Amino acid sequence: MKKKRLLVRSIIFLIISAAALYTIYASITNKKVDQLRIGQKAPDFMLVDQYGKKQQLSAYKGQGVFLNFWATWCKPCETEMPILNKVYKKYKKQGIQVLSINIGESPLVVDRFIEKYQLDFSIMNDADEGVQEAYAINPLPVSFLIDKDGMVQAIYTGELTEEKIQTLMKKIKP
Repeated sequence: MKKKRLLVRSIIFLIISAAALYTIYASITNKKVDQLRIGQKAPDFMLVDQYGKKQQLSAYKGQGVFLNFWATWCKPCETEMPILNKVYKKYKKQGIQVLSINIGESPLVVDRFIEKYQLDFSIMNDADEGVQEAYAINPLPVSFLIDKDGMVQAIYTGELTEEKIQTLMKKIKP
């Protein structure tokens, strides 16, 4: 009985010690990035989309931008993307653009995903994850709603419903 109790206590001690060491390691090695907040100017970036066209956020001044970060392995992203595409078709004539940034996956994987869901908006790949870092992305999916002046009006983390996407797009409609 005593040996069993000693074993359980030893295991608990090791788990707590490992967690503490990991926390210390993560805090030392993690780059501190200021969290982007509502009301701040959205960081500008330039990436190439699935058509080979350069997309720069600042080029959309005067329009609302629905900026979405995602990955093909992210199940909520997979559910959200076709819905986002459907709502985009309704709002693109009203001055809203969707820019979607995939986080570092291969172009082949991303192209297959685009084809599978017949997505119409610009999808870029953040291969070096510089834009992900500038926007302090974690976890996925996350969307930033940017108004016509380049200011962040809303940040939404998690899977979006059709109703929520429409509500957010109305918020940034020029």
